[in-house]
Amino acid sequence: MNVLLSPQLPVFPHQHENMHLTQRNLPSIHNMSSRKRKADEDGDENMSPMSSPAISSRPLIRPSKKFRSNDLIGRPLSLPRLLETLDTNQLRTVLERICERHPDIGQEVVSGAPRPTVDSAMNVLHGYQERLNAAAPYGESSAEYTYDRVKSHIIALIDALSDFTPQFLPPIETQPTKSLEFLDGATRFIHNLPDWQPQTYRHHKDNAYEDISKAWALVINEAAKRGGGFNLHSDGWDQKLARHNEQSGGRLATAMTAMSNSVGWMGSNENGGSSDQGSILNQLVSGAYGSPVRVGPW
Repeated sequence: MNVLLSPQLPVFPHQHENMHLTQRNLPSIHNMSSRKRKADEDGDENMSPMSSPAISSRPLIRPSKKFRSNDLIGRPLSLPRLLETLDTNQLRTVLERICERHPDIGQEVVSGAPRPTVDSAMNVLHGYQERLNAAAPYGESSAEYTYDRVKSHIIALIDALSDFTPQFLPPIETQPTKSLEFLDGATRFIHNLPDWQPQTYRHHKDNAYEDISKAWALVINEAAKRGGGFNLHSDGWDQKLARHNEQSGGRLATAMTAMSNSVGWMGSNENGGSSDQGSILNQLVSGAYGSPVRVGPW
């Protein structure tokens, strides 16, 4: 039977004493771990954001609404919104007043604005022409009454022509083609001015023809310096000017003389070497336009 019993290891005296010491120390170690865990829990509670006195006393900030009932009061429009409501005439009036009060701003506008094109200038002149036509009385009326009705509009149109024309002349305008295109359109506006029977009412149109004729001559002489007048003739400007002079009743003599001096020799060469009488320009200048040209000995 002793063989079946599990063998027991012998216990020496010093091992028995150590076992008693270990059992006595276990409660103290358990108490220390309990106190440490409790201290950690207390520390976690103290470090919690909800337990911080600074945070707990701070009021919660809620996002404010964009519009409150006490903020809905009248106020003027901002500048971009105000400019959106202005039409062209109103905006021009406001800008002119500002430039009059502040000349330095006016100078900045002049230097910063783009140059007017021929089309934009023609559109402005067309507006003056329409207002002139609208002011004319209906039906038969005396020359005095009609002149009184349209006088201010005639002066406004002629003043606009006088202001725009130098903008398209050399040396401001360096391209003769643009200058000639403007003069072509401007001369048409002068053609459309009324022809008054009393000579006293025709001075506006006569003076306009005189000024535009000088402008034509200036551009023609400048263009002739560059290409010897070849472009003037090849682009048909000599023929256009001849038609303008005919429609004006010969009141563009200054321009016709300048054109004849620039391209007259080209017209004579195209007629097979005939005399200057074969040139349309020279015929108009001499007053022989429309008369038969002599060919041969008879």
